[in-house]
Amino acid sequence: MPNLIGNQKLIIILTVALLVVLFLGGIVRRFKPANLNVQKFQSRWVEIEQLCAKNDTWPLAIINADTLLDEVLKQRRCKGKTMGERLVAAQHDLKSNDTVWFGHKLRNKIVHEEMSRLYRKDVQAALRGFRDALKDLGALK
Repeated sequence: MPNLIGNQKLIIILTVALLVVLFLGGIVRRFKPANLNVQKFQSRWVEIEQLCAKNDTWPLAIINADTLLDEVLKQRRCKGKTMGERLVAAQHDLKSNDTVWFGHKLRNKIVHEEMSRLYRKDVQAALRGFRDALKDLGALK
Protein backbone atom coordinates (compact mmCIF):
# COMPACT_ATOMS: atom_id res chain seq x y z
CA MET A 1 0.00 0.00 0.00
CA PRO A 2 2.74 2.55 0.80
CA ASN A 3 4.26 1.92 -2.62
CA LEU A 4 0.91 2.73 -4.32
CA ILE A 5 0.63 6.04 -2.45
CA GLY A 6 4.23 6.88 -3.40
CA ASN A 7 3.48 6.17 -7.06
CA GLN A 8 0.36 8.38 -6.97
CA LYS A 9 2.36 11.24 -5.48
CA LEU A 10 5.02 10.81 -8.14
CA ILE A 11 2.39 10.84 -10.90
CA ILE A 12 0.81 13.98 -9.44
CA ILE A 13 4.18 15.73 -9.15
CA LEU A 14 5.13 14.81 -12.72
CA THR A 15 1.74 15.94 -14.03
CA VAL A 16 2.03 19.30 -12.25
CA ALA A 17 5.59 19.73 -13.52
CA LEU A 18 4.48 18.97 -17.08
CA LEU A 19 1.63 21.48 -16.84
CA VAL A 20 4.00 24.15 -15.52
CA VAL A 21 6.45 23.52 -18.38
CA LEU A 22 3.66 23.70 -20.97
CA PHE A 23 2.26 26.88 -19.41
CA LEU A 24 5.64 28.62 -19.27
CA GLY A 25 6.46 27.50 -22.81
CA GLY A 26 3.22 29.08 -24.02
CA ILE A 27 4.05 32.36 -22.31
CA VAL A 28 7.54 32.49 -23.79
CA ARG A 29 6.25 31.66 -27.27
CA ARG A 30 3.52 34.30 -26.95
CA PHE A 31 5.93 37.13 -26.08
CA LYS A 32 8.79 36.09 -28.33
CA PRO A 33 8.99 38.55 -31.24
CA ALA A 34 8.15 36.98 -34.56
CA ASN A 35 10.90 36.59 -37.13
CA LEU A 36 10.31 39.22 -39.76
CA ASN A 37 10.88 38.73 -43.46
CA VAL A 38 13.28 41.65 -43.90
CA GLN A 39 13.56 41.16 -47.67
CA LYS A 40 9.79 41.45 -48.08
CA PHE A 41 9.63 44.62 -46.01
CA GLN A 42 12.68 46.09 -47.76
CA SER A 43 11.08 45.45 -51.14
CA ARG A 44 7.83 47.09 -50.08
CA TRP A 45 9.74 50.06 -48.66
CA VAL A 46 11.46 50.58 -52.05
CA GLU A 47 7.99 50.69 -53.65
CA ILE A 48 6.93 53.32 -51.12
CA GLU A 49 10.01 55.41 -51.87
CA GLN A 50 9.19 55.23 -55.60
CA LEU A 51 5.78 56.76 -54.85
CA CYS A 52 7.61 59.86 -53.64
CA ALA A 53 8.79 60.70 -57.17
CA LYS A 54 5.56 62.60 -57.88
CA ASN A 55 3.66 64.73 -55.41
CA ASP A 56 0.32 63.34 -56.60
CA THR A 57 1.33 59.92 -55.18
CA TRP A 58 2.60 61.27 -51.85
CA PRO A 59 -0.67 60.45 -50.06
CA LEU A 60 -0.42 56.84 -51.21
CA ALA A 61 3.19 56.68 -49.98
CA ILE A 62 2.13 57.87 -46.51
CA ILE A 63 -0.81 55.44 -46.36
CA ASN A 64 1.32 52.49 -47.52
CA ALA A 65 4.13 53.30 -45.07
CA ASP A 66 1.63 53.45 -42.20
CA THR A 67 0.11 50.15 -43.29
CA LEU A 68 3.55 48.55 -43.54
CA LEU A 69 4.45 49.69 -40.03
CA ASP A 70 1.15 48.36 -38.70
CA GLU A 71 1.86 44.96 -40.26
CA VAL A 72 5.22 44.87 -38.49
CA LEU A 73 3.64 45.86 -35.18
CA LYS A 74 1.12 43.04 -35.56
CA GLN A 75 3.81 40.52 -36.46
CA ARG A 76 5.84 41.66 -33.45
CA ARG A 77 2.67 40.94 -31.43
CA CYS A 78 2.23 44.47 -30.11
CA LYS A 79 -1.00 44.65 -28.17
CA GLY A 80 -3.84 46.85 -29.27
CA LYS A 81 -6.96 46.86 -31.38
CA THR A 82 -5.87 49.88 -33.42
CA MET A 83 -2.64 51.10 -34.93
CA GLY A 84 -2.54 53.89 -32.34
CA GLU A 85 -2.82 51.40 -29.48
CA ARG A 86 -0.09 49.26 -31.02
CA LEU A 87 2.15 52.34 -31.37
CA VAL A 88 1.65 53.11 -27.70
CA ALA A 89 2.56 49.51 -26.84
CA ALA A 90 5.74 49.74 -28.95
CA GLN A 91 6.81 53.25 -27.93
CA HIS A 92 9.72 52.02 -25.79
CA ASP A 93 11.15 50.21 -28.82
CA LEU A 94 11.01 53.31 -31.03
CA LYS A 95 13.76 55.91 -30.91
CA SER A 96 11.84 58.62 -32.75
CA ASN A 97 8.39 58.10 -31.30
CA ASP A 98 7.22 61.67 -32.02
CA THR A 99 8.13 61.44 -35.70
CA VAL A 100 6.28 58.15 -36.05
CA TRP A 101 3.20 59.73 -34.49
CA PHE A 102 3.52 62.68 -36.86
CA GLY A 103 3.42 60.26 -39.81
CA HIS A 104 0.48 58.32 -38.40
CA LYS A 105 -1.50 61.51 -37.75
CA LEU A 106 -0.71 62.73 -41.27
CA ARG A 107 -2.03 59.43 -42.63
CA ASN A 108 -5.22 59.87 -40.61
CA LYS A 109 -5.70 63.39 -42.01
CA ILE A 110 -5.23 62.07 -45.54
CA VAL A 111 -7.74 59.27 -45.04
CA HIS A 112 -10.35 60.98 -42.86
CA GLU A 113 -10.17 64.64 -43.85
CA GLU A 114 -9.96 66.42 -47.14
CA MET A 115 -6.39 67.62 -47.51
CA SER A 116 -5.89 70.07 -50.31
CA ARG A 117 -2.11 69.93 -50.26
CA LEU A 118 0.79 68.01 -48.80
CA TYR A 119 4.14 69.67 -48.25
CA ARG A 120 7.39 67.96 -49.20
CA LYS A 121 8.94 68.56 -45.76
CA ASP A 122 5.94 66.94 -44.04
CA VAL A 123 6.02 63.92 -46.35
CA GLN A 124 9.77 63.55 -45.85
CA ALA A 125 9.45 63.82 -42.05
CA ALA A 126 6.62 61.28 -41.95
CA LEU A 127 8.45 58.79 -44.14
CA ARG A 128 11.64 59.26 -42.12
CA GLY A 129 9.65 58.44 -38.97
CA PHE A 130 8.11 55.34 -40.54
CA ARG A 131 11.51 54.19 -41.87
CA ASP A 132 13.21 54.70 -38.51
CA ALA A 133 10.43 52.79 -36.73
CA LEU A 134 10.70 49.92 -39.21
CA LYS A 135 14.45 49.81 -38.56
CA ASP A 136 13.94 49.93 -34.79
CA LEU A 137 11.54 46.98 -35.04
CA GLY A 138 13.92 44.95 -37.21
CA ALA A 139 11.92 45.07 -40.44
CA LEU A 140 14.47 47.15 -42.37
CA LYS A 141 18.26 47.17 -42.34
